[in-house]
Amino acid sequence: MKNTSQTNRLILAILAVVVGLFMTIVAPLLIQTSLERVISALLVVSAEKPAYASGILIFSFAYPFYRALIFIGGVMLLLFAKPIYEGREWAYPASLLAAAFPSAGGMFMFLPYVSFVDGFPIPMAISMVGLTFFWSIIFLRNVDKMQKWAHFVALTFAGMLTTHAFTIGTGNLRMLLTRPEKPLYAGFDWWVLAWSAPVQWICVILLFIAIYKLAAGARIGWWLALIAAASIFAIDVPTQFIRTFIAQSDSLDYLYGSLLSGGLMFALFFPKFKLVDLGKEPE
Repeated sequence: MKNTSQTNRLILAILAVVVGLFMTIVAPLLIQTSLERVISALLVVSAEKPAYASGILIFSFAYPFYRALIFIGGVMLLLFAKPIYEGREWAYPASLLAAAFPSAGGMFMFLPYVSFVDGFPIPMAISMVGLTFFWSIIFLRNVDKMQKWAHFVALTFAGMLTTHAFTIGTGNLRMLLTRPEKPLYAGFDWWVLAWSAPVQWICVILLFIAIYKLAAGARIGWWLALIAAASIFAIDVPTQFIRTFIAQSDSLDYLYGSLLSGGLMFALFFPKFKLVDLGKEPE
């Protein structure tokens, strides 16, 4: 970061303060408003389709959970503004992680609007604010152009996969809570959902850590991203097959997860990106 011009560091420091204040003051209120709209819509939907009733409980936990992550991320950015301006190298990956919380969380909280809620999708604004800082700090740094694009592609794919994996895990839990044979499982098409959900959530944790470590140029970040992407690909491909041909579902959610994980693996192995030096022995 010290090689980055003082002007760009000042811009990033100001952005860190502005986005940090948004995440700690404005975003929590927007999330509460969004949660109440989603629950109100689900109360109406679940009256006709009882299987959706479990979404009320799940979103009542998931939204406040992501609100806490976003709030903490905002505090991080406020504290990191000075180190960013001073050009501290560690501030780059740490700030990217902080900005990943609203970027991924806002996108997750936006998705129920597609199915249940009319009107402007408030969480999309949260995601765009987070992405504004996320992409700005990648491109305003004074580093090789190919490295900028490598980080943009790989870290954006990691963030998108984080959103999708958290969403899929949540959807799996929603269906499992209202399965017909509860507490038993009616067949393999239900077994696979109980298999998929924890895999998705564990990979979310791995991906958040990978964003930080990969941005820092650490080889462990590359491996964590690969492990998460490969695990999601390995569970999503058979799950899509089972849900399509056994459960007779027309959803393509697991196909999308396979494509996102494949995109991340492509970015990790794309030779021109050289995200980390895999041939170098760790210190």
